[in-house]
Amino acid sequence: MTTYAIGDLQGCNGQLSHLLDAIDTHTPDAKLIFVGDIVNRGPASLATLRRIKALGPRARIVLGNHDLNLLAVSCGLRKPSASDTLDDILQADDREELLTWLRHQPLAFAEDDRLFVHAGVLPQWSVAQTVALSREVENALQRDDWVDFLRNMYGNAPAGWHDELQGIDRLRVIVNALTRIRFCNRDGTMDFKTAEGIEQIPAGLQPWFDMPNRGTANTTVVFGHWSTLGLLVRPNLLGLDTGCVWGGKLTAINLQDRSLIQVDCPQHQRPGKS
Repeated sequence: MTTYAIGDLQGCNGQLSHLLDAIDTHTPDAKLIFVGDIVNRGPASLATLRRIKALGPRARIVLGNHDLNLLAVSCGLRKPSASDTLDDILQADDREELLTWLRHQPLAFAEDDRLFVHAGVLPQWSVAQTVALSREVENALQRDDWVDFLRNMYGNAPAGWHDELQGIDRLRVIVNALTRIRFCNRDGTMDFKTAEGIEQIPAGLQPWFDMPNRGTANTTVVFGHWSTLGLLVRPNLLGLDTGCVWGGKLTAINLQDRSLIQVDCPQHQRPGKS
C-alpha cells in the first residue's frame, strides 16, 4: 500500500483538507503518517485533531512538543502562551475523548525499515532502543497518574543520555530527544538554544542527524519539527516541516517513490521556533 508521510500541521485544517484531496486524487485510500505537532499556533486545532482521529486505522501519528503542550495545558500544568491556539479544543464537548486519544499515541515507531519521530534521536540510540525508550514515555502518559508525569516532564536537564538514568530524568531526556532536539554538542548532549537552519551552524554544534556514528544511520528517519531547516531529502533522512503555520507549505512525501505533494499556506504566526 502507498504511504505518505506528512509534516507538521499545527492546526492548519484548511491546508490539510487540500492536501488530503490531492493525495486522494493520486492514490485513493493511501496510508498516512503524521510526524507530530498536529495542533497549536494554527487557526483550527480542534478541527485538525478531530479530522486526524476520524481517519482511524488509515492514519498514524507520533506526538510532537505542541501535542504534549496541549496535554499539559489541559490539566492546568502550563499556562497557554500568547501564540497558543488551543481554546477550541479545551472548550469542546468531546475534549476528554480527544485528549485521551492523543495521550495514547506513540512518540516513535518503526515500520518498513523507517523510523518515525517528531524531532530526532540521540546519536547513541539504535532504532530498537529508540522505540523501546519511546514506549517508556508512552506507558507514563497512559497510566492513571499521567498528570504527575507531565508535571515533571519539562526542563533541559539532563541534556545527555546514559543507560543508568532512572525515573523522571530518564523520561525527560527521552521526551526532549524525540520532540525537541535539533542540534547536539560534540559530546552528544542536546543543545536547546539554537533553532536556526544549517546554513551557518554555530561553532561546536552539529545537527543531530550529522553526528558521527549515529546509531540510526542505516535506517531512514522521518521527522518534522524544524521549520527553519525546511524540506530535507537524503537517502536516510526525510525532514518534512516546511513551515505551514509560518506561511510556507504543507508537505506530504510518498514513501515508496519519494514524490512530493505540497500545498501553499497563509502565514498564521510570525516566524519563530516550531
